[in-house]
This record gives sequence, C-alpha cells and structure tokens, in this order.
Amino acid sequence: MPRRVIEPDKPTEPPYGAQYRLIGKNYVTADLYAKVTGKAKYAEDYRAAGMLFCKLLLSPLPHARIKRIEAREARAMPGVKAILTADDLPAPADSLTDNGTVIKASRWGERGLTMEPLYQGEPILAVAAVDELTAAAAIETIRVDFEPLPFVIDPLDTLRPGGPNPRTDGNVWVQPWPQGPPQPQVAALKWTEADFAEYKEGRLPMGQAPDAWSYGDLDAGFKNAALVLDETFVTPDTSHQTLETRSAMAYWQNGKVYVHTGTQSTYQTLPVLARWLHMDASSVVLISAYTGGGFGSKVTGGVSMIIPALLAKKANAPVMMRISREEETFIGRARPGFQGRMKVGFSREGRITALDMFVISDNGPYDAQGDAPTSGRMVSLLYQPQAMRWRGVTVLTNTPPRSAQSSPGGMQGIAIIEPIIAKAARQLGVDQVAIRRLNCPEGKAPYGPPVQGKLQHATSAFLKAALDHGAEQFKWQERVARKPKRIGSKVRGVGVSLSCYVGGTIGFDGLLVMKPDGRIAFQSGIGNLGTESVIDVHRVGAEMLGVPWEKCDIVWGDTSKNVPFTCVSGGSQTTHAMTRAAHAVAMAARQRLQEIAAKSLGGSPEDYEVANERVFRKEDGGAGMTLAQAAERAMQLGGIYDGHEAPNDVNTFTKASVAALAGQGLVVAARDNYPRDGVTHSYVASFAEVEVDVETGTYQIVDFLAYADVGTVIHPAALGGQILGRSTLGIGHAIGQKWVFDPHYGIMVSTRFYHNKPPTILDVPVNMQWAALDIPDPETPVGARGIGEPPVGGGCASILNALSDALGDEIFRRAPVNLDTILTSLEAGRPMQHPLMAHI
Repeated sequence: MPRRVIEPDKPTEPPYGAQYRLIGKNYVTADLYAKVTGKAKYAEDYRAAGMLFCKLLLSPLPHARIKRIEAREARAMPGVKAILTADDLPAPADSLTDNGTVIKASRWGERGLTMEPLYQGEPILAVAAVDELTAAAAIETIRVDFEPLPFVIDPLDTLRPGGPNPRTDGNVWVQPWPQGPPQPQVAALKWTEADFAEYKEGRLPMGQAPDAWSYGDLDAGFKNAALVLDETFVTPDTSHQTLETRSAMAYWQNGKVYVHTGTQSTYQTLPVLARWLHMDASSVVLISAYTGGGFGSKVTGGVSMIIPALLAKKANAPVMMRISREEETFIGRARPGFQGRMKVGFSREGRITALDMFVISDNGPYDAQGDAPTSGRMVSLLYQPQAMRWRGVTVLTNTPPRSAQSSPGGMQGIAIIEPIIAKAARQLGVDQVAIRRLNCPEGKAPYGPPVQGKLQHATSAFLKAALDHGAEQFKWQERVARKPKRIGSKVRGVGVSLSCYVGGTIGFDGLLVMKPDGRIAFQSGIGNLGTESVIDVHRVGAEMLGVPWEKCDIVWGDTSKNVPFTCVSGGSQTTHAMTRAAHAVAMAARQRLQEIAAKSLGGSPEDYEVANERVFRKEDGGAGMTLAQAAERAMQLGGIYDGHEAPNDVNTFTKASVAALAGQGLVVAARDNYPRDGVTHSYVASFAEVEVDVETGTYQIVDFLAYADVGTVIHPAALGGQILGRSTLGIGHAIGQKWVFDPHYGIMVSTRFYHNKPPTILDVPVNMQWAALDIPDPETPVGARGIGEPPVGGGCASILNALSDALGDEIFRRAPVNLDTILTSLEAGRPMQHPLMAHI
C-alpha cells in the first residue's frame, strides 16, 4: 500500500513592511546554516597548539576569610603548569567614558578570584594543566584554611535590628540620587522592631528606604478611591540558564591577547575586558561569532574571562576554561528576587487613583543592580497612576551575583501589581481587559520619577490598540463567558497582563564599505546571541541604498575585523539603536555617492539619485555610474571617500576601524544624530488560559497569545521568536523556576539544571500565538523599537492571573506557583507558603 504523503501548509507571509523591499520581510540569515548544521563555533569549540585546560576551586562557604592556601603538592604534580590566585589579578581599574569622564573603580566590585568569598561557589583559585583531569586532581590536593564569617541569605534578616551583614562594611547599596554620594556605595542599614511589627501578619515591613520618589497627591488619591488593596508578593531569584556556559579560551601573540568567549555585545565587551586586564583596547582581540544565549548574563561577558587570559600569560600557552553547569549556577548570574508590597487605590470604574510601592531587591554580594528603581519606572508608565510613591532598598546578600535578566525590574514590578489589578477587577465587577485598557499608556505617556520637577515621557505608546486586537484574536469575551468553568476536577481560568520595557537608545555609529566588485560590507559590532539583530539591523542600510540583499555581507564576531562603536546588546536597545545607526550610515553613503557622481560627471550632488545599484542624474536617468564604479572612484579621490579621513563626530574606536579599512572602496562611517523626543519603550499585551486539576494541583497552559507594540517590524520570524521566547522566559517564573537555599548553612540546594529548570516544549501550549501592530515609532527614522524585554512580565503575570481566575485570590502570594502550593492552600482556604521568606 503506498505511503500517504501529507503536504504541510505553506506558511503565510506576515503582512508587514508593505512599503519596503527588505524591511518587514522574512529571509534566511547568514548564520543560520552554520547553526543548524553544527558548523558554528562557540568558545569551547576552539583549539590551539599546546592548549592547557583550567579548573576552578570554589568556596564551600557562603562568607569566609581565607587565612592560608597550601598548594605546594599541586604545583609539583606532573602536568600542572600554572596556578592563579587573587594576588595575581590586576587591581580594579578606573574607566573613562566617551566624553572623558573618569568613573572611579568600585572597591566593592567583583574581581574574578577572591580571598574573601562572599557566596558559596565563588572562585578562589584556578589551575592550568595539560588536561582537565590533571587540573581537577591538582585542586583536590590544595588545602584552604577558612575563617567563617556571618552570612545573609534572606534580605529581611540583615535589615533586622542586630542582623548580620553580608559584607564587613555594610548591607545595602546607596544609589547616587541628588542628595546621595557621587557613586553607588555600600552602607549599613538596620530597621527597628517597630518596623517589623507587620511581619507576623505576612505583610512586608516598610522601614527606612535609601531610594524614593513620588508625584501627585497620594493621600487624596487613597481618600477618593472606591477600593484600596494592600498586598505583599514575593518574586523568585532565577538563574539565566543559558545553554552555553561562560566558557572562555585565551592566548597571547605578539603582545596581544586573544579571547574567545560568549558575549551579547561584541564591541562593548572589548573596553571592559581591556580595563579588567589593565591593557589598551588596541592590544585586546575578542572573538565571539556565536553566543549560546545571554538574557542579560553576558551583556559584556563576565569578569571570569580574565582567568584563562592571565593563566595563558603565566603559563605561556593557550588556556581553555570550560565552565560546568553547576559552576554556571554559581557564577553565571541571576535575576534579583523581590519582596514587594503595594497599596493601590481604584475608582469605581477601575482607574488607579494612587499607588504606593515598596520593594526590597536581593542584590547578591556585588555590583548594584538597577532592578529596584527600574521596577518603579515600568509600573508608573504601564499603569499611569494619578499619584504614585516608590521606595526601594537594594540589599546585599551572600548568594551568587546578580545581573540584568530580561526585563530587569520590569518583570518583578509587573508580577507584583498584576495580581492586585486582577483582584480589584473582580471586586469592582469590571472586565479584566477593560480595567487595563482604562489604565494603560497612550501616546507620549508620562511616567516617574520626576526629573527636575517634571515627569519623563515615552516616545509613543499604542498599547490600547494591541490590547484590543489581542482580546479579539484571543476571543477573550467568548472565553470569559464559557460555562461551566469546572468540569470534574478540572477548572479553567483566563488571564491578561500588560507589559513594557525600555525599547532603545541613541547615539551610536554605523560603518560600511562599498567595494569595487559592487558588494557592500556592513561592519557589525553587535553580538550574535541568537536574536539575529546582529544581521537584521543592516537590512535597513541595504533598504535605504536600494541594494539587493544578495550583494550584502555582514562582518561580525571579531573586534580585529574593524567594527564600529555599537550599543550594548541588552535592555532591548539593539534594534532601535542600530537601525538608527544603519539608517544614518546609509544616508551618509548616499550623500557620498552623489558627491562622487558630481565630481566625476559634473553638476551638483543634488542632481543625482541612488537606486538600482547606480547613481545617476535625476532628469533623464541616463548619465551615471554603477556602485562598483563609484567605489573605484572613491579610491581615487581618497580622503573622506576611501577611509583616509573619518567624520569628526564618530567614536574614536570607529575612527580606528575606518583607518584600518581605508583604501578598500567607498568607506563610510556615520553617527546617529537623529533627534528623539522622549524615552523609547515597547509594549506587549499577553493573554493566557490554564486548566488546573484541583485534586492533584497540576496545571497546564491551554492557550497563550502575546500582541506587541514594537514599532516597525524589521524581521517577522525573528520578532516572533523573541516575543514567544521571552514570554516563555516569563512563564518560567510563574510555573517553576526559583532558587532554594538551606538557611542554616547558607548553601544553595538548587544547583543542578533540573532543580531550576526553565520551561521546555512540554510546558507551553502547542499553538502559542503572537502578533504585532507594525505602527512606526515617530521618534526614530525607520520606526523600529526593541522587543527582548517587554514580553517577559506579561508571560509571567498572565499565567498568575489565569491561575487566580481559576482558583481564587487566596491561594498564592508568591511566584512560582507549584502544585503543593495549590493543594495545601485550597485545603486551608488561604495561602499556605511563607509569605515573605526568600529562597524557599
């Protein structure tokens, strides 16, 4: 019997970019074949002659002082070539901004190796040997004498009167507010017993907060409210769990150090690495063509990458440092968990009249993270309260270091306020979509904190349209009206959430080379971390120049290949910032082409047009030259045309890259000098349906939709991947991801991948959906904004809201929501997890 062949449905091309040839169209990226065939080389894939392997000795204690290291036996072992300790590291170095401002080195910053470990798993020393087995065996022979010191796992413990400090000189970060110190510094803060009076009732204590701002009349807002809710909620600390750990390989050649590692930001990692090594950036080469995920943990790499570089110099041989999954859990960064409390006043219609927000952020032991202050800004913008006060405390603990994780602060703030809004809607009898539509931002929406007495504002917001379209596509009203909600032991619930985050920065450089063969090379300093922005943004340049994409080459992944000054690939900056830079350099190239034509064929530059791979007279379309001929002519003209001169306003690093490319054709660099009124943000409306088995506590996500307002869509397939992928990251915070610590010993018990497992294909609905408005942002040339962060908060909160719709408002007061939480709380009729304790 012949086998039946089922023809798959042909995918429908999304209706984006109708006015463009390349923008808004799907295409095969230049790196795709390498990724799907295994030809892509990540840091661990590199080998060099005589390469050594390094292993780390990690602290078994959460806080200690090292009194002695005895490593003579290890040094004498055959095959051991070098041992690196904190004494071998360069001192912390000052940094210099582009405008010449010196930022003094922080004495509280992380250094890579330490003699005072501040968390279990902190690296103390590294051994380089001929293979990993020898290095590991050597570490087993090293004896370290520790003097245990007081430690803190829960932020509230150190704030108590007489509570221990996580560092010998303090327990909180004080931010550089106008009345504060010039740079963040560590200080000691203790609350009173009276401050902790509400702790026993499960309400977050609200003592002195180093950071605060407000606007509007808060007291009047609460007085005039028809409903006031005062709720405490705890969000989890979660590892980034990138599939590629922060492995690195380094070697030295002719006075330069070459470092292979994963990073989100190719160019921006270079000066950081040079500063850590006390070297000039011109003597450092970073190779990072492929990075196996970052989510904020590898914004500019990590300080650990100096370990193989310094070992390689000490041993005079290349050194590979392969980081295990357990080591990655310790040094690979995580999102700060929040203990938060909000008092929110609502009018009868559901409008937020007043919002009093207090958050404690678990910062870990090192550099101050911005999650706490960012949470207030995102909540202020997203829900537009008529009056608001934000207070925050960034607390140090003896837990692994934190860093930005997709939607840092935004995710936590949204996860805290969204269940309150859902509860208010039920008590007021207002539809869940309607209450959010009433409060969501529109146009140049204002938000706190006030700057010089005035609220800031967004460049644009079309979230109401996204919410309306999303509700229609999700069939919200039909799902809400569906009866009965419960059949047997299965109960269904639906949830909706708003989400937003900063969507881009400005002021970076574009760089291209138009060559005599007619091809164009776009130099890209963006990291290739999986978002495809490393390539996507340059479609804008090709679009503006009218060049077929097949004749464009993207140069990326290696700072020795002359890349320009590029934004950090974090905070959803890249698409916005670098499409602006790509547009600027393309327009500068058009101008150069017109000038070349005028010099060669007569007339003025304004007489010429650039299209169809030619520059020609506008009048008759006849006299002109091909782009290839223009590139040859640029080499003859020299100066500003072939790279022997660079524009004055581009970054010094870009100028060096221009000089290195000189003479290869028409070399054009340009800075993004376009104006911008407001701060760029992107937005998502998320919808979810869950089904809970109240007899077992298990639940499934039945359906999910994220509808985005991200400006002009550049690459639909990549955009969809980001929307659903980052939504899934947020879903992980709702359904299972968290850290767990033994509070007595200060030791993490969730050290393995499966302990803190991100969602898999089995956890998400079969048919997750996404869509985008494709309305251009008016304050950027192409209209595009970033998308990496905005879906995360909505992914988390829409699931939490669907669960509360199914189960009621008195089941959970923290995320994630696990089956034991559901079962015990249903039986007791109230939330049964500890309302405030961290890491349970």
